[in-house]
Amino acid sequence: MIDTTRRLLPRCLPSLRLLRTVGAAFVVVTMVSACGAKQPTAKSDSAQAISPMTDMPDMKEMPGMSKRPTDSASVAAGTVTLSAAELKNGVIRWESASERAIAGSVELPGRITTNEDHSRRLGALTEGRVLTVHVSPGEHVAIGDRLVTMQSQQAAMVLSDKSKGDAEVNSRKAAAAYSRSARDRAERLLALKAIPRQDVERAVADDELAQAALAQAQAELARVKSVIAQLGVESVAGQIVLRAPIAGVVTSRDVMPGAVVMAGMPLITIADPTRLWLSVSVPESDAATMRVGMRLRFVVGAAARDTFDARIQSVSGTFDSLTRALPVRAVVADARGVLRPEMFAKVWLVQANQRAITVPDSAVQRVGNALVVFVARPNANGGATFTSRPVDIGVTQLSRTAIVRGLAVGDLIVVTGAFAVKSQLLRSSMPKMEM
Repeated sequence: MIDTTRRLLPRCLPSLRLLRTVGAAFVVVTMVSACGAKQPTAKSDSAQAISPMTDMPDMKEMPGMSKRPTDSASVAAGTVTLSAAELKNGVIRWESASERAIAGSVELPGRITTNEDHSRRLGALTEGRVLTVHVSPGEHVAIGDRLVTMQSQQAAMVLSDKSKGDAEVNSRKAAAAYSRSARDRAERLLALKAIPRQDVERAVADDELAQAALAQAQAELARVKSVIAQLGVESVAGQIVLRAPIAGVVTSRDVMPGAVVMAGMPLITIADPTRLWLSVSVPESDAATMRVGMRLRFVVGAAARDTFDARIQSVSGTFDSLTRALPVRAVVADARGVLRPEMFAKVWLVQANQRAITVPDSAVQRVGNALVVFVARPNANGGATFTSRPVDIGVTQLSRTAIVRGLAVGDLIVVTGAFAVKSQLLRSSMPKMEM
């Protein structure tokens, strides 16, 4: 059997090679057919996997992010739309703008300045060298607080004079005590007729001279002590300490440690921040109405929602030659510390009653750097669209604020819930980003 196989194997090898070639070709054809059949399915699956990414409209703007509008409001340049449910939840109501009688006013520019009646500009009382500056601008100080410490030769000389004065007074006191005892003894001996009257008169004269010398020495010592108190000398080293004469805020510091100053050179300025001046330039047309004690009302940019009062303290007797306006100065009491010197103010001169559009104080809101009210436009679904309207305000009376510019009679103004509208406007204007 084995021999027969060996004989037939060489004859069968070509046939086996042919079968192997045909089999390989068949396998290849089969695989190609299978791949061709599955290729459309794979492409379809890939397209389905990619389509959600390509269909996202915001992918071109920010890859990997999607921006979706808020559900409660749609915003377009200061406008927000609220549904009926949101109006109910925010307790938002509006009414038509109308004119009311309110005290008339004339708007004038003004400026807040330091009240010089309640400020102190402190200078050096003598020549010296600055050792320490204890305060900085803007710092609050109380009466008696240390401001500047100086070294002065004059202070050392005054201390020396005080020591000499103390010694002189002590010496004169001893001499006066002796002369007084000698006088008393002489008077007793005269009563006993043991000495002549001439000796008694001499003792009396000596006593009077001693008492006069003592009084002179004491007066000189008091003068030296007064100079020491005025200079603020507080130690034997000749140091002068400048202390705060009033409570207030340091508005300027004109010296630094190590500087040599002369007498009269400014060092520190202190002002009472609760008492200020309001300077107003009144035109000729209104100058005749200005009276001392007249009330003024004003606002400043840093606190536009607050209205401040002032009383005229003085009215100038002449007009300014350049502006042709009458300088008027009013006193302002600012217990809260809101105002600062050199602030610009919008001032109203309160006059007779007149009619103006007024809104509740809560209707005026601040959005950014502007004061606005919200104008409502109701829709058919029970909701409303609100538009922020910049306005200029006037005087405030009985919790109502006069609108100088920005509103017209008949505008629907949000009078309740204006803060809720403002919150929705700010929230809806911020895009909500999601991964």
